[in-house]
Amino acid sequence: MLNKLPSSISALLDARADGHSLPAGLYTREDVFEADIDVFFHKHWICVGLDCDVPEPGDATVIEIGKTSLILLRDDDGELRVLHNVCRHRGSRLLDPGRTIVSKLVCPYHTWTYELTGELSYAPHMGKDFDKDCRGLKPVTFKSIGGLIYVCLSDNPPEDIALLERTMVERLAPYGIRNAKIAHQTDVIEDGNWKLTMENNRECYHCSANHPELCVSFVDLDFGFDPETLSPEDREQAEEHFRLYEERTRAWEADGYPSAAVEQLSDCATNFRTQRLIIAGAGESQTHDATAASSRLLGHMTRKDLGDTHLWGHNSWNHFMGDHAVVAVVIPLSAGKTLVRTKWLVHEEAVEGIDYDLDKLTDVWIATTDQDADLVARSHAGTLDPAYQPGPYSRFSETNLDKFATWYIDRMRAHGY
Repeated sequence: MLNKLPSSISALLDARADGHSLPAGLYTREDVFEADIDVFFHKHWICVGLDCDVPEPGDATVIEIGKTSLILLRDDDGELRVLHNVCRHRGSRLLDPGRTIVSKLVCPYHTWTYELTGELSYAPHMGKDFDKDCRGLKPVTFKSIGGLIYVCLSDNPPEDIALLERTMVERLAPYGIRNAKIAHQTDVIEDGNWKLTMENNRECYHCSANHPELCVSFVDLDFGFDPETLSPEDREQAEEHFRLYEERTRAWEADGYPSAAVEQLSDCATNFRTQRLIIAGAGESQTHDATAASSRLLGHMTRKDLGDTHLWGHNSWNHFMGDHAVVAVVIPLSAGKTLVRTKWLVHEEAVEGIDYDLDKLTDVWIATTDQDADLVARSHAGTLDPAYQPGPYSRFSETNLDKFATWYIDRMRAHGY
């Protein structure tokens, strides 16, 4: 645990009122940011990437989380590895951030050389009696869950990731995410705290006013509404929508596609939610006309009418559709800056310009992410204003934000803050 400052973090945690957003300092203070990294990005499971980030032996990519640098790679036997990017000689970084191809991991400082398993194979001028066996690169605890890579930097990883693993291995199997191809990637740096980024993603209260492209295929009613404010016609439409949900969910599950909501959002360490959502309009994909962007479907999918299998965790959100997937990972950079890394996945043999159009594949979520970045920046600027006071969450449209804030407080206290 980090040392508490005189104006303690615990006082901020105590000040949070049920049903309200967090006190400003929990979004803005640098000491809280350091505590967040310690608790939520070192001691909890976080999503950092994909099996298909490193499709071939020798492929490697570096991911940086706070002061920690990780190497995700595939070794010569085709096995995934996650290693600390710290030479065991004097601590130099081995690889720079981003993707590369390596045959061995060679420290640029003194040429200590490691196999792709992490084993130290060459340490010049260290003497004949030098024991290389105890100087391999430090491994990182990780799981590949249906092709999504989760890591935990703690020596005691939370065991309740088991529900996420059981649920998503089955749900992701038809999509073939492990062997998919990354068709496109964007890195957007938002001018806001990571918790504001996650809060923004967990509600669609703002969608109709801010995401015209997404709302072609995404149904904002799915995440709550106040029935008293709807016209009789809109209320009837909403009731029909939820009747359709029950019907579709039963039909999908009868066909062997798990669809009902599964969530672990409170009294837990590993925070997640998944559900198969109906896609509006043409019903095929999250594109500008809701039709599939790729004629080559993912994995061994044969249907385009299976909706959107959404999954979120405390640093990621994902949408898996018949033709493509959108995977977003959130990495805090400072109290007021957050990296949102988004990847669009297609079938491994899909060819751009033949099987899919890249603009159609990406334009909805590129627009949505840019729009969200603006909203998060506005929210963060507001938390810095002396006039900010935590406001009430909608009990209809923002219940998941209240759960997230409550979970955040609980986890901080569980780790001594």
